[in-house]
Amino acid sequence: MAIDCTPGLAPAVALFRSLGDPTRLAILRRLASGEARVVDLTAELELAQSTVSKHLACLRDCGLIDYRAEGRQSFYALTRPELLDLLRSAEQLLAATGEAVALCPVYGIPVDSRARVIA
Repeated sequence: MAIDCTPGLAPAVALFRSLGDPTRLAILRRLASGEARVVDLTAELELAQSTVSKHLACLRDCGLIDYRAEGRQSFYALTRPELLDLLRSAEQLLAATGEAVALCPVYGIPVDSRARVIA
């Protein structure tokens, strides 16, 4: 008989899914250093405005970021300082486990793209 663990885990699963996308994680990492406009993020991440806006909307819907309007510009920022703690903890865990996560056969980075990510 299988044990159904998902009801209590659903919010955490949603949180980690939102953090699991490389673009959203890059945006959060950038916003960890201070607020930014869409134009700043598109230039720094070298992504299309529509892509950045789509991911910002997702992160906003999750309550992880918000924006303040100044004239016709919107400045995005993290909403919760705990998110910085979570990101720092993840970096420490990754450092402690070395390449274990990257080498995972199910969720790891494919061998041919590992050089681009590490470089």
